[in-house]
Amino acid sequence: MEKINYKNLPNCIRLTNGAVEIIVTTDVGPRIIGYNLVGGENILGVHMDARVETALGEFKPFGGHRLWMAPENMPNSYAPDNAPVEYEFDEAQNSIRLMQPPETVTKTRKEITVTLDKNGSGVEINHKITNFGDEKIEFAAWALTIMRGGGVCEIPNEPFAPYGGETLLPVRNLTLWSYTDLSDSRWQFTKDFIRLKVDSEKTDPQKIGVLNKQGWVTYRWENLTFTKHFEFIENALYPDMNSNTELYTAGNFAEIESLSPLRKIKPGESIEHSERWELKMKG
Repeated sequence: MEKINYKNLPNCIRLTNGAVEIIVTTDVGPRIIGYNLVGGENILGVHMDARVETALGEFKPFGGHRLWMAPENMPNSYAPDNAPVEYEFDEAQNSIRLMQPPETVTKTRKEITVTLDKNGSGVEINHKITNFGDEKIEFAAWALTIMRGGGVCEIPNEPFAPYGGETLLPVRNLTLWSYTDLSDSRWQFTKDFIRLKVDSEKTDPQKIGVLNKQGWVTYRWENLTFTKHFEFIENALYPDMNSNTELYTAGNFAEIESLSPLRKIKPGESIEHSERWELKMKG
């Protein structure tokens, strides 16, 4: 563990296992602001000047990876998280736990725990949201990762099978937003993948959601491939018309998002959602 300044954010913490580096913030968040092979480029997008004005104050995305509650709601989803977080470092596990103060409006507390593999690029990201209120609330954990511009997102399609007696029923949903335009050149639909290309010249937003039973999604940038894995839970109800994977872009970045099932959480209880990250270089 090493405390550093990163992109004008003081008191960031860098973890490494010699193969990969993770940088987290402690003055804001919880956030993961950097993920790169040692000596390599940060695959995450950093947007220090971005901001959204809400009834609860100014929300700053900062970039990188964050944790929200789904379904999306204005202003509650955009509750500012610009205050310092508590953190605990576990040297034996090469792990850090980031804990936000309870939010006064949503009455919840967000936590992210980052654990590096002993070797290689693998990282476990555990997300936890605890109900600190007096009433039961229904929500899902929503893990959003902002990727740097210039790459392509890929969601795997379900395995192809020819038409016949065993393939009469659908195998996947496709969720669209009112601003989704499937004729936009950033979209590509093939037999094996749904792809979304980042184009800095096109700032109008595009978004889709799917029920991704394969449990992974990738982002390809130059010679790097970022992959996040997550559990698909059979017969669970997910947010956004049953979507556990979502893609979003609006200009020179993309968001790769995974979601947990919707659950009703009693006061004092928590919902958790885990991802596993990998970063590989061609050649």
